[in-house]
Amino acid sequence: MTMPNGYSGKILRVDLTRLSSEVEEPGEIFYRRYWGGKGFAGHLLLKEQSAGTDPLSPDNLLILATGVMTGSNLPAMPRFTVCSRSPLTGCFGESEAGGWWGPELKFAGFDAVVVKGCAERPVYLWIRDGQVEIRDASRIWGLDTVDAQDAIREELGDRRIRVAAIGPAGERLVRYACILNEGKHANGRNGMGAVMGSKRLKAIAVRGTKPPKPFDPEEVHRLARWYAAEYLNNPTTRILYEAGTPGLLSGLQASGMLPTRNFRSGSFEGAESIGWDAYRQEIFAGPRGCFGCPIRCKREARVEGRYTIDPRYGGPEYETLGAFGSACAVSDLRAIAKANEMCNRFGLDTISTGITIAFAMECFENGLLGIEELDGIELRFGNADAMLAMVERIARREGIGDLLAEGSARAAAQIGRGADRFAMQVKGQELPLHEPRGKPAVGLGYAVSDIGADHLLAVHDPGLQMRESAILKVMAPLGVLEPIDTLDLGPRKVRAFYYAESIFAFWKAAGVCNFGYAPRVAIPFEKFISMARAVTGWDTDLFEISKVGERAINMSHAFNLREGIRRRDDRLPERFFEPLPDGRLQGTALSRQEYEEAVTLLYQMKGWDPTTGFPTRGKLAELDLDWVADLLCSAGVTAW
Repeated sequence: MTMPNGYSGKILRVDLTRLSSEVEEPGEIFYRRYWGGKGFAGHLLLKEQSAGTDPLSPDNLLILATGVMTGSNLPAMPRFTVCSRSPLTGCFGESEAGGWWGPELKFAGFDAVVVKGCAERPVYLWIRDGQVEIRDASRIWGLDTVDAQDAIREELGDRRIRVAAIGPAGERLVRYACILNEGKHANGRNGMGAVMGSKRLKAIAVRGTKPPKPFDPEEVHRLARWYAAEYLNNPTTRILYEAGTPGLLSGLQASGMLPTRNFRSGSFEGAESIGWDAYRQEIFAGPRGCFGCPIRCKREARVEGRYTIDPRYGGPEYETLGAFGSACAVSDLRAIAKANEMCNRFGLDTISTGITIAFAMECFENGLLGIEELDGIELRFGNADAMLAMVERIARREGIGDLLAEGSARAAAQIGRGADRFAMQVKGQELPLHEPRGKPAVGLGYAVSDIGADHLLAVHDPGLQMRESAILKVMAPLGVLEPIDTLDLGPRKVRAFYYAESIFAFWKAAGVCNFGYAPRVAIPFEKFISMARAVTGWDTDLFEISKVGERAINMSHAFNLREGIRRRDDRLPERFFEPLPDGRLQGTALSRQEYEEAVTLLYQMKGWDPTTGFPTRGKLAELDLDWVADLLCSAGVTAW
C-alpha cells in the first residue's frame, strides 16, 4: 500500500529501559482513520497501555505525534501533540504546542515518537534524518529549558537543531510540569513534563532535511499565498497579528468576564495596568510566530531593572496575564512577565501555576494556610513578590512549594477544612482564564473535557451572539445558522458546542492551530479542505474531518471510562453556581438545573448514556471503533 503525501509513514519507538529503538510503518489506512496527533495517541494509549498504569511509572507511554498538516508550508500548521496518562488528573493526558519542533520531526523522517521505560541515568534523544541516538544527559540535568537546548546544540554542533526539553520542574515531577521548545512554545497542560522527568528523559533533539512532499506543491504554494494576502482582512487574525492574545484582556474586563481573585469576581480594578496598551509600552520587545505562519501572534518581552526578563523565554500570553495578574490580583505587569519567564525557564504550566497560587492565596486569607506553613511569606492577593517566591518554590518543590506542586485538588485534600471550595479545577486540572458564568458553553467544555478543564474545546460563546459575527458565518456549513445569546445554555448552544468540538478535536489530530481556521477564525472550511487535498491527495470533505475529530474524542473518553471516570466527574466548582458580585455581569450565575440538562443533552447528542457516559456500541461502530467496544467489554467497563 502506498503512503499518502504529507507523512513520512514512520513511527519511532524508543525503550529507555533497554536503550533501544525500532521503526514502525503503520500503513495508509491507519493514517487516514486517525490523521495524527490526538488521533494517533488515543489509539496507541488504549491499545497498548494497561488500565491503572501509574502515570509516573516506566510503563506509562509518552507519545509525541504530529498531524498530516504539520510542517506542510501552509499557515498555522506547526502543531504537535504530547499524550500520556496525566500525573495531574489520572485521565487521558494531552497537550499541543506550536513552534518548530513538530515540523522538524517530520523533516527528520518520523510522524511520531513513542517512548516507554525509564533510563538508569538522564538521557536525551537525538533524531536526525531517520537515525536515532540515546545520549547521556547527565551534564545538562538540572539546567533550565533554554540552557539545556543551547547545550545540546553546542554538543552536536548545529544551531538549527530543534529541542523539546523539560526544566527543573519536570525533573522534580511537579504534576503540571510542561515541555518547552524554543523556550516559549509549551506543551503546557496535564503534566507531560513530569512524565518525561519520570523517564529521566531531559530532551528530544531533532534535525531534518527531508520534508514530506505534498500531493500538489503548486496548489499548496497558491493557497499559502492566498492566506498571506487574506488573513489581515479577517477580524480575529488581524487582532492576533496586531496584539496577540494579550489583546483579549480588555474586552473580557469590559464584559465582566475577567477571572479575578481566584474567580471570585469577573472584574479587576488593575486591568488597565496589565492590558495590551500597557504591555506594548512597558515590556513589548517584538512579535514572534511559529513555523510557516504569518499571523505571528506570539509576543516577546524584555525588561531591565528589578524584574529583569530574558526575551528568549517569550512574553506572557492572555492566559498567563490572567493567571498571574487578575486571578492573583497583581497589577504589576513586569512581575507578571517575570512569572512567565520563570515558568518557561523551569518548565511549568502557567495556568496551573498561577491558579494554584491563587488557590493558596485564598486559603491564606481564610486562615487555612498560616505564615509558618507558607515559609514566612504573606501570600495575600496582590502581593507580587510573594507570588514570584511561590513560583520558584513550586518548581524546586521547596517548603510549601512541595505541596502546591501537587496541584490545587491534591493540596486542598491535604489541607482539608473546606479548602476544596477554593480549588478552581475540574478532574484535577486548574481552570483556564475564562469565566463560566459569562461563557456557559466554555464552562460546559471545562466540565466534560477528558483532560480536565480546557478552553480549547469549541467556539467561545460571544462569537455566536451576533448575526454579523464572522465566526457565526463560518459555522453555517455545520448547520449553525442563527445567533445564540452569550449567556444561553439551551439546546441550540449545546448543538453548536457539539459540532464545533469535533472540528477542534480534528485540529489536534491534524496538527492545525485553531487560531488559523474556522470555526475559531473567519477562514472558511472550504479553504482548509482544499489545503488538505493539496497536501494528501485525499478526496476529503467536512464530513470526514468532523468524524476524525469525533473519533478522537471517543477514544480519549473510552480511556477515561477504563480508568473509572464517570459522569459524576463532569462537574464544575460550586463557585460558578453563585452570582458574580460585581462588574457588568453582577448577579449572574450558572443555573444548576440548566447546566445538568445541558450535560444530559450533550451526552445524548454524542451517543453516550446520559447517566454513565458509556458510548453505545452503535456509536462506536459508526465511528469505525468496534475494537474500542470490545476493549471496554473485556475490561469490564460495560456489557451493553
